[in-house]
This record gives sequence, C-alpha cells and structure tokens, in this order.
Amino acid sequence: MKAVGFTRYLPVSDPEAFLDIELRKPVPTGHDILVHVRAVAVNPIDTKVRAPKDKIEESPRIIGYDAAGIVTAVGSDVTLFKTGDEVFYAGDITRSGTNQEFHLVDERIVGRKPKSLSFAEAAALPLTAITAYESFFHRLKIDLNGSDAGKSILIIGGAGGVGSIGIQLAKRAGLAVVTTASRPETISWVRELGADHVINHRQPLIAQIAALGFDYVDYIAIFNDMRHWNDAVELIRPQGAIVTIDDTNLPMPMERMKTKAASLHWELMFTRSMFKTPDMVEQHKLLSFIADEIDAGRLRTTISEILSPINATNLREAHRRIETETAKGKIVLEGF
Repeated sequence: MKAVGFTRYLPVSDPEAFLDIELRKPVPTGHDILVHVRAVAVNPIDTKVRAPKDKIEESPRIIGYDAAGIVTAVGSDVTLFKTGDEVFYAGDITRSGTNQEFHLVDERIVGRKPKSLSFAEAAALPLTAITAYESFFHRLKIDLNGSDAGKSILIIGGAGGVGSIGIQLAKRAGLAVVTTASRPETISWVRELGADHVINHRQPLIAQIAALGFDYVDYIAIFNDMRHWNDAVELIRPQGAIVTIDDTNLPMPMERMKTKAASLHWELMFTRSMFKTPDMVEQHKLLSFIADEIDAGRLRTTISEILSPINATNLREAHRRIETETAKGKIVLEGF
C-alpha cells in the first residue's frame, strides 16, 4: 500500500522531509478497525512531531492525525462499526499515523462520517473538533445545552483549526464569543463562523476587551500559544476558568490566578488514547455528535483548501503553510 513517511527529521524545505513509500497492508485485531483512507488533514501537531532534530528512524515513520475513509476490515472485539461504514477520526499519537492508504485505529476514538460531507470536508474536522469540544464541555464544564447561555468567552487564535470549530461550538452553547484575528481574510473568516466580536492579537488585548464593554470574560480558551498569558489572567472573571492547548516554556505567573480563585485547565485530545482511559469511547460519542450537528446544518466544516494527491510533495507544501502560522481553517489532502 502507498504511504508517506520519513526517516530523518528535516526542515520542510528539504526534498527528503517526506518520502513516498510502500508498506504492507496491516490486519486489524481486538478493537481496531482497518480504514481505507480517502483524505487526511494537516495540523500544527504534525509539524511539531516532524520538526528538525538529530534523530534517524530505522524504518520510515508515518505521522498524520486526521482522516476520513471507509472501514474495510474489523477486529474480533469491534462492535461500533462494520465493513463499508464511512468514518472520520484523529487517531492516536503513540501509533502509526494516517498518512497511509490503509490505517489501523481503535474504534472507540472513531465517529461516523457526516453524510452531508465529502471525505475531504470530513477529514478537516476530527482533531480540532475533539480538542474544542473537550476544552469547552469536558474541561471548562460549559453546558452544551444552554444553561450557560449569555456568558462570555474569549477565544485566542480564532482563525486556526481549533478556533474555527470552537467558535461554532461556543455559539451552539449560547455564549457571547470574542475572538482574535489580525488579517482581513481571517477577520472575515471568524465573523462568518459566528464570532460576535473580533480583536487583534497583535495589539494589547486588555484595552480592546474594555473597548467592547467587558470588565472581564467568563471563560478564556488559548488556542494558539501562551504569549498572551498575562493578559488572560487579567481578563478572566474572578472564579472564571481558562483552558489552553499549548505546552510552553514561557513564564506563567500564578499569583493573580490564586487571588481570583480562577482555574486553569490543560487540553490534549490524545490523552484518552495515549493512556487508554476508561472513557475512551467519549471521543466516539462526541464525533458522532459533531456528525449529527453537521448533517443538521448547525455546524460547518472548517476546510480552507484541498491538495491532491496525498504524496510527499503535497505534504511538504501543507507543512510549509502551517509553519508560516498564517493558515486559516484546515488544509486537507485527498486521494492516494
């Protein structure tokens, strides 16, 4: 089967940063399903895993953490899917990734593909949808069904993949959404997705929030990096909550958080699969919810561009664009 991998961790400008290779088709056992991959998406985590370092793999490493495709075989313990089902998922960072023609994945972190979307449109969603959903409804404990309606949330990094679905989920829960964007095209993008207010993350946040009439915000989601930590601490409402997806070496002073009795939550959508937590199946459930919301027209895909086919050249290009930190929505590759 076809696959795209690498043996050396090289700059994306290097022609050998990715290699087109052939692998033996795997066989599913246990809770695994075998998926014929039709489309994959690229996320910042892909570029972080591939980032240059002094290491050489004995056999090609396959990464990739978003896919949509068709189930072609199932393990003996599988109960959620059958051969022929169309699915979408984000995979497991501790296992071989989705940049291969046939991929093994645990059924408990897989959802049914939205019927109204193409494989490419569906592949744009899983990792970011899981991240945003878990951030809001599992970490911050926002009520999806509306009992927190009217409360405010600041989403830092609204035009990226997680922010793009996060804006929609926050509006679905009835929140007033303030998000950041800095370029005309990204400002337009986040407004299309439902943001109530847009501020510029390249300028001080506190004054901009005050100009909107907010003394504080009830929730903050940091969906890019921690450079805005100090502003976030000042902006969070006393007894409010902040969630972040970034691991950082930057200073994170906590005195003001203690004074406000505010809480900080970390989100990593791979935690459940990495540690095989007893609630792994929650990701199957939430992806099924996302599919239902998409098919009902209450959420939309966040795809921004499709490259075809899935090969080393196009993966290098997708990684290059992600590394510029100017991409909006999701870049998807389709077809081997």
